[in-house]
Amino acid sequence: MVKELIINSTPSGVTIALLQDKQLVELNKEQINNSYAVGDIYMGRIKKIMPGLNAAFVDVGYEKDAFLHYLDLGPQVQSLLKLTKQVRGNSYKDRLLDHFKKETDIDKGGKISTILTKNQLLPVQIAKEPISTKGPRLSSDLSIAGRFVVLVPFSDVISISKKIRSNTERTRLKKIVEGIKPSNFGVIIRTVSEHKGVAEIQKDLLDLISKWETFMKKLPHTDPSKRILGEMGRASTILRDILNDDFTHIHINDPAIYEEVKSYVHEISPELEKIVKLYKGKEPIFEHFGIEKQIKGSFGRTVNLAGGAYLVVEHTEALHVIDVNSGNRNASPENQEENAFMVNKEAAKEIARQLRLRDMGGIVVVDFIDMHKAPNRKDLFDYLKAEMNLDRAKHTILPPSKFGLVQITRQRVRPEMNIVTNEKCSSCDGTGEIKASIVLLDDIVANLDYVLNEQAEKGITLCVHPYVEAFITKGLVSLQMKWFFKYGQWVKVKPIAAYHLTEFHFLSSKEEEIKL
Repeated sequence: MVKELIINSTPSGVTIALLQDKQLVELNKEQINNSYAVGDIYMGRIKKIMPGLNAAFVDVGYEKDAFLHYLDLGPQVQSLLKLTKQVRGNSYKDRLLDHFKKETDIDKGGKISTILTKNQLLPVQIAKEPISTKGPRLSSDLSIAGRFVVLVPFSDVISISKKIRSNTERTRLKKIVEGIKPSNFGVIIRTVSEHKGVAEIQKDLLDLISKWETFMKKLPHTDPSKRILGEMGRASTILRDILNDDFTHIHINDPAIYEEVKSYVHEISPELEKIVKLYKGKEPIFEHFGIEKQIKGSFGRTVNLAGGAYLVVEHTEALHVIDVNSGNRNASPENQEENAFMVNKEAAKEIARQLRLRDMGGIVVVDFIDMHKAPNRKDLFDYLKAEMNLDRAKHTILPPSKFGLVQITRQRVRPEMNIVTNEKCSSCDGTGEIKASIVLLDDIVANLDYVLNEQAEKGITLCVHPYVEAFITKGLVSLQMKWFFKYGQWVKVKPIAAYHLTEFHFLSSKEEEIKL
């Protein structure tokens, strides 16, 4: 399986596309100044205790208070509260926990009102980003994730990923970590650490200890509702979790992010540094790699499959529903059961991709085509589970019901990726009529006059539909050349296939859109 990462940086944020065998399987968006990413640690102030919910609302600086349930406090929350009080009161000055006396674990069935009080300060970690009208979901069971291990304060337990099945390998990894972990810290050994050397695991653990020391250094001075320790950017986080020898290319269109990613890859896998490339092409990076077209074809209500079948994806307040239809698939009418099985397998593969691509969470109900043979239903269930194994989000799949429905629950920690592919026509504003195309160039020239003469912009770029770009730039004495003689400066013209015919925008020399 060949993997590629394409990173598109724009003034509004960064979009990261993961391709497997040239097919888009994950799409992540990171807004500029996203202050509430999963893994960030904040100095929370308890705003309100809700005994009925056994939870608290916490001020972390977001417009809506964050939610902290009793079950997310962590067994050692009393130790965290004690440490916070001592560090902020200057009575505990060590960076590690060697001399710290832990408190006893809290009762699993206890009440939050016995642990927390209003206006109390408590370091909390973002467990779920703000979604829809809800604020962030929090946890005070802190952990710091690395590539091979996760560092857990106030614990002495070494846990090993269940996906590492070899007892010999599990014993080896446990001995490595036992020899290097600090006192009063637990460690979770991740799946990717399998068969890794002592030096790699030790370096990763030392990096995490260094982050904890940074946390301890900032803890006394961080104001309430401010961030104490930030997670890495989405690009580096994805690379930390999935980078392996299967990756062949990482293309980035922004020099600053290119340097950041290259430095990070050099740090964690020096042999893969050469695959990080800075994209310098003229057309947008997503169009160059065919991602824009895949996005438009993958995010609609209807998703077509290669064999002629299709999926219908519906979103409701309570759950997501996916209906599998055979469509105009050409198959033998004599063997309806076999036809249904083949369509369902093709659909199962696409459904596993759609869940990752759209990051659909909560309950998903899939209505497969009815099959009467139990072995076929079992084979389909096993095939869907195998395809879903590639999904990093926690999920559970129930066997098909007697009505042919498969229920899936999938963890969601970020807002769902929802790209509208059918929208009101921006040319006609839904009226069905557009401005006469013959006056399009008059509009462009009028705005060009305003931008160059009134706003005195330099080095601007005109973005238009490819047909319009060809009309402006082609010919012995092109319109572009006439503009050069008229205005005394060269106006770059960039074709954007995603634009409608009469759409145009001006970009400044800094690649920022000029508001007209």
